[in-house]
Amino acid sequence: MGEQQSLVRNIAFFVALFSTALTLGAALAHALEFPNKIGLAREPYFGVQQIYRGWSLLGFLLAVELAGMLAVILLYRHDRPVIRPAVLALLCFVAAQAVFWTFTFPANVATSNWTVQRADWEKFRSQWEYSHMVGALFQGGAMAALIVSVLRRSKA
Repeated sequence: MGEQQSLVRNIAFFVALFSTALTLGAALAHALEFPNKIGLAREPYFGVQQIYRGWSLLGFLLAVELAGMLAVILLYRHDRPVIRPAVLALLCFVAAQAVFWTFTFPANVATSNWTVQRADWEKFRSQWEYSHMVGALFQGGAMAALIVSVLRRSKA
């Protein structure tokens, strides 16, 4: 393998790992807040939820994360020890997104990003909080799989 191809592969892994680490950080922030937020009464909960204003701007990191994972998969498509965990990382990423779009986003929509205090708000609080916990598990799985993948690269 040439030096240029090796550099491209290293850049792909760097992008995949760094972007996944950043998105995992956000996911873990939600997960670590869970015990302190899940039991809050209506007014404090809606107040605390306002700290997430602007977080949607970080959505571009998900596109970078996806691009990095796809690049790794493409560049290592003939290297089974590397590609298997890389594909697992991609599946974890997709699962985290499926959880978000199926549970988290609808709760955001139903509450107008936690500015409308519906009578059934507790249902959406649970949906939002638990979906973030599950999403964090999947993001952690993606990170772990990428680490395994990079460790399995041949030294040749």
